[in-house]
Amino acid sequence: MKNNEEFLLKSIGKKIKLARLSLNYTQEQLAEKLGLSTRYVSQLERGIAFGSATTIIKLCKTLNISSEFLFNDLINNTSSMPNDFVDIKFLENYLKLDEYNKNIVKTLTNNLLKLQENKKAI
Repeated sequence: MKNNEEFLLKSIGKKIKLARLSLNYTQEQLAEKLGLSTRYVSQLERGIAFGSATTIIKLCKTLNISSEFLFNDLINNTSSMPNDFVDIKFLENYLKLDEYNKNIVKTLTNNLLKLQENKKAI
């Protein structure tokens, strides 16, 4: 049970970090907006701590995310590792790109998918 709880906390923490990065907030900026310590925000993102209901609500409002974003795949997925298909490091890096480079990644991805489909058709 402990491993499952650790996984859940880490999964939620990764999502909090992604949401923070998507808004270009530092941990310090998020902590200030929430009235929490930077250390506590870091612990939330690393899955070491889990906030109270009030903290989770403040997080969702401040990061402009829904509780569904944080919990839905964890509640509705029967897989033991529901987020294995998401490369979190790739998403973190993507969020750091400017709009020009994000468009390049989108174009490359679309072209790779077309090549893949063409390869399957042969």
